Amino acid sequence: MAAEFQYNNKKHAAMSRTLFKLNFGRHPWKGDLMVQTGIPQVEDFLIGMQKSWKHATKAMEGAQKNIKKQFNKKRRNPQRLMVGDNMWLENKNIQSNQPSKKLDNKRYRPFKISKDIGLEAFQLELPEG
Repeated sequence: MAAEFQYNNKKHAAMSRTLFKLNFGRHPWKGDLMVQTGIPQVEDFLIGMQKSWKHATKAMEGAQKNIKKQFNKKRRNPQRLMVGDNMWLENKNIQSNQPSKKLDNKRYRPFKISKDIGLEAFQLELPEG
């Protein structure tokens, strides 16, 4: 495969062009990222692609902001919890030694809130161990 690629990518003595260029109308990409061309159509195309990427990036950021805004409409802190208050710790993502989740506690004792991370998310002061 590499030998075939190498053969098709060399200039032919009689035609002064590569076989790849004659068959496909272009040269294969070999890893050259910075290509300087004097063809204005190609440069215009590249500038248009860069503008398209910037436009797409702005559109994605706008969509993310809109999604966050819509999500946060129904999310709020109804209990108005603040740093220093106590809050129950849910058993949702905690592994325990109980043989069944059904037999384990649903909530653990209240812990003091040490940091407000986001909407309905708090860092608690947990005991060592």
